[in-house]
Amino acid sequence: MQHEPQQIITEFYQAFKDLDAEKMISFYSYNVIFEDPAFGRLNGERAANMWRMLIESQKGKDFVVEFSHVTENSAHWEAHYTFSQTGRKVHNIISAQFEIQNGKITKHTDHFNLHAWAKQALGFKGWLLGGTRFFQKKLQAQTNRLLDKFEGK
Repeated sequence: MQHEPQQIITEFYQAFKDLDAEKMISFYSYNVIFEDPAFGRLNGERAANMWRMLIESQKGKDFVVEFSHVTENSAHWEAHYTFSQTGRKVHNIISAQFEIQNGKITKHTDHFNLHAWAKQALGFKGWLLGGTRFFQKKLQAQTNRLLDKFEGK
């Protein structure tokens, strides 16, 4: 039995709330395309490993996910957590778009205000640089290095 797109997205975010990366990934197609301002574009297993890494890094911490406004191709979600590099509290507000084929998510794009995130996570430095393309490229390089290290375990 194939689930409806809205149900797939709801179950994906419920798994995220439950910090269950494997269940989240089970809703992705093997060649999924994920994209967001922090990681850039990730394909297939690399996108899956991003969720594994993020969830592993948040278990036992103050990470909370809330989601709402789920439709057949979109959702609103918010993350509350302490940014580990600075100890600063972050409340990130994300709009997600999905493409679903044959009961699997084939494309997942998260949109959020990177400048607003940077101000919260990094303080003055984020306020100063967080809205620049330079900052986004530097952040994506850093997050992808962390993902490379995680995948190399």
